[in-house]
Amino acid sequence: MDRNTLIGLVLMFAIITGSFYLMKPSESEIKQEQARQEAKAQAAKGLPVTSDSIAKAKTAQTAVIADSAELKKPFGASKFGTEKIITLENDAIIAKISTKGGKVKSVELKGEKNFNGKPLMLFEGEDNKFGFQFNAAGQNISTNDLFFNTESSDIQVSGEGKQSVKFKLNYSADQYIEYVYSIAGKGYNVALDVNTKGIQNLIPQSQKTLTLNWNTVLRQKEQNIESERQKSTLYYQEDNKVDHLSESKDDDEALEKKVQWIAFKQHYFSNILNAKNGFVNAKIDVKHATEGDVVKFYNTNAELAFDNHKDNNYSLNFFFGPNQYNVLKAEGNDYQSIINMGWGPMRWINQWITVPAFNFLDGFHMSYGIVILLLTLLLKLVLSPMTYKSYVSMAKMRVLKPQLDEIKAKVGEDNQMLMQQEQMKLYKQVGVNPLGGCLPLVLQMPFTIAFFYFFPNLFELRGQSFLFMKDMSTYDTLFTFAPIFGSFNHISLMCILMTLTTLLTTWYNNATSGATGQMKYMGYIMPLIFFFVLNSFPAGLNYYYFLSALFTFLTQLVIRTMVNDDKILAKLEENKKNPKVEKKSSFQSKMEEMMRAQQQAQQNKNK
Repeated sequence: MDRNTLIGLVLMFAIITGSFYLMKPSESEIKQEQARQEAKAQAAKGLPVTSDSIAKAKTAQTAVIADSAELKKPFGASKFGTEKIITLENDAIIAKISTKGGKVKSVELKGEKNFNGKPLMLFEGEDNKFGFQFNAAGQNISTNDLFFNTESSDIQVSGEGKQSVKFKLNYSADQYIEYVYSIAGKGYNVALDVNTKGIQNLIPQSQKTLTLNWNTVLRQKEQNIESERQKSTLYYQEDNKVDHLSESKDDDEALEKKVQWIAFKQHYFSNILNAKNGFVNAKIDVKHATEGDVVKFYNTNAELAFDNHKDNNYSLNFFFGPNQYNVLKAEGNDYQSIINMGWGPMRWINQWITVPAFNFLDGFHMSYGIVILLLTLLLKLVLSPMTYKSYVSMAKMRVLKPQLDEIKAKVGEDNQMLMQQEQMKLYKQVGVNPLGGCLPLVLQMPFTIAFFYFFPNLFELRGQSFLFMKDMSTYDTLFTFAPIFGSFNHISLMCILMTLTTLLTTWYNNATSGATGQMKYMGYIMPLIFFFVLNSFPAGLNYYYFLSALFTFLTQLVIRTMVNDDKILAKLEENKKNPKVEKKSSFQSKMEEMMRAQQQAQQNKNK
């Protein structure tokens, strides 16, 4: 065989091989032909050609035309692909990243369970959407709908290690968007670095920002979904100040200042997105769900600065974790502010007193039921001087009751102003402040209200059992029944114990203070009202109120043995002879001035 013949054969082989690849049908054309052949086979067997077969053939034919048209558009090739999932795992979370959209598709918190015992997923499936939106070559692009390429594989990190995976959205070889996800061996953070290469040549010069869209559906994780909805909303840090949308209704906001981070907060868990250089022109909204297992719908559209003359890089960070005060505070960025500790003095009490005291007791690794017991006892000991003063004041009023009754009988109940003047005169003579028993209780009230915020938001109680309470972060159930009065469908045993103990304490207070009239009965009505209010609140909160009422009752029994009514009365009688009591207190002066004004007004009216 001569050289020319050999060359000819090689060229023929090359032409045939090249034709094979160049003329190879696309996947859509193959599907179309398969559908056509299925229809022919059915006809050959004498079977009727079904509408389904015809539909498949038409769909395949349409797909060929559509594919060809879409491929010519910007990022056209990225509109088609097969989803691949890459798993990032460390000691705290399992995050799955999808090549479709290059987004975090699901996050599982290790060691946590839903109320139904299933693994706790912050979100999964199509419940999370994340991507950039911009205009490229006249086409609106949303990266959430496009397929990224990756050569990375699953990673599992532990200890002090840190690893990354890369996803690339290609326009051409030197024009693309790259996502780099990084995870450390410890913690709840997933870092995301976004790198744009050559994209500035596709985007109009007038466009100075890229819009980032992030929306998530958060589903039920706690037993009481109504309470979960009431404690879930969108938080954000704008101009170094943390604020939030409404918890009780649909709400939205257009933020004009730079936003450092945005948090999709659920009752005990949050998804927080932090931008190193901040977001601008953020539009946020949260919508309520009224049925099913959806807690709320969250949505954010925020802009990131875009330079049209160079490649751009953005450093973002996701926090996927619990709303645990110490964990969030350790993250920095004032994340702990998303935990509702109350307002004004109540928040200060929780931040500077309750949290440190709770952390100290928690360091001994005791049951949280014991921790709450010791915390309540510690608080009662600190406030015991106020309690003692309050009891002594009530004792003074009790021993003065016979003299007050004499004034009432002498003056008559028809002349209220004169009766009050005579009573105030007696108080002044014996040196008694009629509100002395109330003031210490008023000073204790901020602590009572502060705990109303603290325990329902205390992550540590979640899933923790004590005595008959299976989960102290939600209500315990003595028995259930068909809903009445809205969602009232159960009775909480701890709430019953709390109510009964409060009623017992009220009865004892009335007996020792000699209370009569409306104040006496109001003391019995309020605990019954609170029973219906607190019946669906966490068992841990009702447990604290039960202990608080019980310790108050026991403290008063102890103080009663220390206080002698006869000695108190003797001291008050002695005060009548003490010239020092002639000096009026500011309270007495104001009361007398008010009564004189009332008396003058009554006299003017009678004229």
